[in-house]
Amino acid sequence: MTGFGLISLIILAVLFIVFSTAKLKVHPFLSLMFAAFALGLLARLPLATVVESVNLGFGALMGNIGLVIVFGTIIGVILEKSGAALRMAEVILRIVGEKRPQMAMSIIGGIVSIPVFCDSGYVIISSLKKALARKAKVAIASMAIALSTGLFATHTLVPPTPGPIAAAGNIGAEAYLGTIILIGLIVSVPTIIIGYIWAMKVGTKIKVEGEELQTIDYDSIVSEFGKMPSTMKSFAPIVLPIVLIGISSFTIFADWKGMLADIFIFLGTPVVALFIGVLFALLLLPQYNEQTLSDWIGQALKEAAPILLITGAGGAFGKVISTTPIAEYIQSLGENTLLTGALFLIIPFLIAAALKSAQGSSTAALVITSTLIAPLLPQLEIVGSIPLALVVMAIGAGAMVVSHVNDSYFWVVKEFSGMSVTQAYKAQTAATLLQGIVAFLTTLLLWVILV
Repeated sequence: MTGFGLISLIILAVLFIVFSTAKLKVHPFLSLMFAAFALGLLARLPLATVVESVNLGFGALMGNIGLVIVFGTIIGVILEKSGAALRMAEVILRIVGEKRPQMAMSIIGGIVSIPVFCDSGYVIISSLKKALARKAKVAIASMAIALSTGLFATHTLVPPTPGPIAAAGNIGAEAYLGTIILIGLIVSVPTIIIGYIWAMKVGTKIKVEGEELQTIDYDSIVSEFGKMPSTMKSFAPIVLPIVLIGISSFTIFADWKGMLADIFIFLGTPVVALFIGVLFALLLLPQYNEQTLSDWIGQALKEAAPILLITGAGGAFGKVISTTPIAEYIQSLGENTLLTGALFLIIPFLIAAALKSAQGSSTAALVITSTLIAPLLPQLEIVGSIPLALVVMAIGAGAMVVSHVNDSYFWVVKEFSGMSVTQAYKAQTAATLLQGIVAFLTTLLLWVILV
């Protein structure tokens, strides 16, 4: 099968994935695997080629980024369990000042969600958010929006959060992780700012029922947690891997040679940098026993497993797509200037937005979208660190649009803030729509400037 028929078949496979995950509630892993096999068979690929493509696609992606996802998840769980995330929040609060509590929440969310899932991050900081709202005498809803949007921005844009890492691996950009982190941080800034503005303009006008009865005290929350890790120990598992990856990327870019350059490149390899982050995270453990060394790590592995499976299945689906004659057909379409340059970014943005809105998971939207567009990129000559990083940003921007009732994060924000469903739509859903649009426009601007 070739040409338009093949394109139609791929579209049908995508629609099946969306329908089965959103309506039938099938796990994305099974949907992707079924779609991979069905696509290969219906495209009339040799049976042996279908099996080989599925195995190669799954295994290759796991070999490239599997351990990176696992190490990042371990760091996130340890930061959560040890109190390091709360310590980071406290430090940022002191720097920003208690007179700007919404700004503090936005910054705290942006930092905490780099290694920690936004759902977990919100739960961790939720009590601090409520206590600070009471102390500063500001609306809880405004604090909730500021925190949720800060968390959401880096969750979808900045590695080592699993979603952006998986997207990078799917499009063959895992070697450019340092650039993706840098670009992700740049795109995150206006994305977090628009969330903060929404919190100040809209959140301050939302009155949560019973918020005047809140009795949570900021100082008691900090004291009840017990002895927290030091500031340096708390930030090290996040900051050190990012610095190492950044130094490695600069070393490669500057084309340095010699033993020292080789050491920098080795230490900045994502799997090595994240493993070093894990070693520093182990210093946060309150004690070294079965609970911390086995149970905590076991929890991290359980959290990483679904992401690994979805990512691997996405790799299998993508490999089957690339094995079909679709590449040659796309190459003929590539002469159409409407599909090239910055305008191409509209395609992954819209696909990710459709998937996010339909099935709720930002991570699944990132994985599936990156799988679908990967075969297009070489044909359209979208290669190199900055163009591929901006493609990841476009997918991440789409994966924000929008958080509503089929998204677990929507319910976390609603329940832990006390908002009604209607208030949560006005606050969370509208804010994530604005965030996605701003992130995408920022990505387009960076393409025009940098590419």
